[in-house]
Amino acid sequence: MASPGLQSHFDDANPEVQEPLPQLDDIKVDYHPNSQIPSTIHHFADFSRTRPTEASVPRNHAPWEPFRTRLDFEVAEIALEAALTAEQTNRLLSLVHRSARRDETFTLRNHDEVRELWSSASQRFTPFQVDIVSVPYQNKVHEFDMHYRPLWDWALDMLRDRRLAPHFVFDAQRLYKFNGTRFVRFIDEPWTADAFWDAQSRLPPEAKPLAFILYADKAKLSSLGAQKAYPIVCRIANLPVEIRNGTGIGGGRIVGWLPIVSEDSEHAGKSSFVNFKNAVWHESFLKLLESVIQISRTGYWFECGDAIRRLLWPLILILSADYEEQCIMALIRGLKGKFPCPICLVPRDEQSVLSHELRLRTSAESEETLRLARAKKSKKEREKLLKTYSLRDVENVFWRMLLADIHRALSFDRMHVYHGGLWRHHLWRELQFWILELGREAVAQMDANYDALPRWSNLTHFSKVVGVDFNDSSHHEDISKMAIFAAQRILRRSQSKLGYLLLRCIRHYIDLDIYAGFEVHTEDSIVAGRQALRDFSALMDEYILKSQPVTGKDWNFPKKHASSHLFDDILAKGATRNYNTKPNEKMHGPVRDIYHNRTNFKDVATQILRYDHWLLTLTSMRSELDELDEYNRNANLPTTEDADAENPAISVAPAPCTHVKLGSAQGDVSFASLEQSHADDRAFVGFRIKLNGFLNTFFPTNDIPLPDGNRIHLQADNKITGYKYLQVNYESMVDWRQCKDLLRCNPEFFGSPRYDCVMVQTDNQPFFARLIFMFGCSIGETNLSLALIHLYDVGIGVRNKHDADLGLWRVRAKPRSSPEFISVRSIIRGAALASDPGRQGDYFVIDTVDADMFLRVKSLQVA
Repeated sequence: MASPGLQSHFDDANPEVQEPLPQLDDIKVDYHPNSQIPSTIHHFADFSRTRPTEASVPRNHAPWEPFRTRLDFEVAEIALEAALTAEQTNRLLSLVHRSARRDETFTLRNHDEVRELWSSASQRFTPFQVDIVSVPYQNKVHEFDMHYRPLWDWALDMLRDRRLAPHFVFDAQRLYKFNGTRFVRFIDEPWTADAFWDAQSRLPPEAKPLAFILYADKAKLSSLGAQKAYPIVCRIANLPVEIRNGTGIGGGRIVGWLPIVSEDSEHAGKSSFVNFKNAVWHESFLKLLESVIQISRTGYWFECGDAIRRLLWPLILILSADYEEQCIMALIRGLKGKFPCPICLVPRDEQSVLSHELRLRTSAESEETLRLARAKKSKKEREKLLKTYSLRDVENVFWRMLLADIHRALSFDRMHVYHGGLWRHHLWRELQFWILELGREAVAQMDANYDALPRWSNLTHFSKVVGVDFNDSSHHEDISKMAIFAAQRILRRSQSKLGYLLLRCIRHYIDLDIYAGFEVHTEDSIVAGRQALRDFSALMDEYILKSQPVTGKDWNFPKKHASSHLFDDILAKGATRNYNTKPNEKMHGPVRDIYHNRTNFKDVATQILRYDHWLLTLTSMRSELDELDEYNRNANLPTTEDADAENPAISVAPAPCTHVKLGSAQGDVSFASLEQSHADDRAFVGFRIKLNGFLNTFFPTNDIPLPDGNRIHLQADNKITGYKYLQVNYESMVDWRQCKDLLRCNPEFFGSPRYDCVMVQTDNQPFFARLIFMFGCSIGETNLSLALIHLYDVGIGVRNKHDADLGLWRVRAKPRSSPEFISVRSIIRGAALASDPGRQGDYFVIDTVDADMFLRVKSLQVA
């Protein structure tokens, strides 16, 4: 691996400075020395990423202009969002004229006028322009159209926007969280990682990095793929991920549209033609970057949306792309080159080995190699030298940018490397191979096991997987999360030694993928992630050695090797969601919609980019309009002093518990009716008597006074309120933000019974249980939210080798006739449990549903 240990920035953390004794979970912020901002320590509850802002009047009291009225804008907004044709737009305008209210004027006449107004309104943002790119090939100059927004002008649009100003971060930071003994560094956003810090260290003291994230890739527009798009998407790394990866103001936008060189059967496959196509790409990309290349050497003073002048210094921090696109960006020869990695010089036949320490590529070395090659006397000598490093005979546009090393900017792409690559095309196919080896019964059982798995929020439920070709990488991510639980009883060691060994590899792959997806990484999680990578690598080496004589599979491919750079990228550029291609590829869908609904299928780039520009304008105007509405609503509200004067005797009740919330009330039911309606369910036998016993213990234990000091004796005709829904809010162990689980306890949820499982807190180790019945009851002045649960806490003893090999956490159910009551406040969060077909009453906690559950089960396994 390129860098097996922690980087020096972790090692030089925690300078010895006299400070007040910190409290558990306190956050420390060290700012870059050039910022001249002193270090700060915040209590966890007080820590905020955004700067405080004063309430201000909206910057625009008529944000619908150049539309003449607000009604005009909102009707035009609907027409644009719905992609109405000219004829449909005219019909809509006719209808609105007939029904418009007298107190608001509607003036739009026809579709052409609406188009003119959108064109006028869109002038507030940097428009697209088109330039001719000329590239010689075979004694002829070939010309291509390059559509783009000048990148620096587009960035200034963002920087001057007052709405975004409080969210920009211009100084590198190092963040630490106090664990009770020491401050532990954590990384999430780009400005908390090392590359941003290092870049600011190389700038003049007063300069502020403005970091770009660039993405490019082809996308099919027509169903048969004859018409393609080649968008470039840009995001500003100085904005927080919620804004940067979003679709609103400050989110990623298309800033360029690369030309696509038509394939030529006469020249296809020739090195010279491939070089020509790469030259067209880089010459076209130069048009986009021209406006920032000079500024990357001098900086640019600019008054931002917060009215502060800053010396801004652009840099390309991150290039987000799949492998094929990375090869074009780095100008390497790809799969068949001697060194197929765009980041390091790993030999082609050693890509499956992840334990080697490898020499990294650098832009300076690549540029020097090309210079030396072009100085050779013959084409043969030139090619020989370039092939030695798998480089192409083309100048790289990114060499022109100061502070830009193309090989450091290229980033790990979790979606294509793991879900759509290593898993989809390799591990999953290999797993299906061993399942098919066992025959049709095993295939049917595999599908049945997937279908039997519990449904869970944000997790696709599959009824059939073997032999089904899923194109969506998100589906493959979900399939991988469930694979161990579906296959563990099929690929037993006694039935398929190699299949079982592969299953162990898959377990380590899933662990690695979960670490790769952490939204926040600490020093400790980096160490754990690197260990997961070593474990996966070692076990895969064993599997490859033993399985290749049977399968004949070659595991030397770039997406197997890419994991070597995963944690180095996290240290340098933050969490992988900063550079995952997933949010960028989601933009392909709207582009396809525009192509089908808003173009005449000719000169499509011009039409698509015009419409996209109008949508950007609409998004901004809608945001301003919402801001104005909010301001007006607040202006019309009475002040707190007025309310107190009018209602001096009103007392405010304490806020209800926000940890849990019951919902979907079933109405009141007496204990007698409840027990009678569930007479066939052993869990409800003696429900009222058992509840009496629980409450008489629960009240004193929780310092709740018993009514009138007497023991509780609920009667058969007393009533409680049943509920079918529970929202549990909990703090994620990964990023410490609030998450929520939506849980069901419903005999008829979309046609089927659904009784979710929960993780319950105790004074010792948490346990798992299934909800049977949720209800609210009042005892004197005390209102309680309670649940009857089926416990899965029977002692397992020492974990068997099978469970340990596959990372399974087994729980065992008590008899259903021995349920217990709990307060729903003791529920930590929801849980998904998969039954073990080999042993009735045994279940496995599906720790792969999300990273938080993964860490919680990890803590149980080491307890």
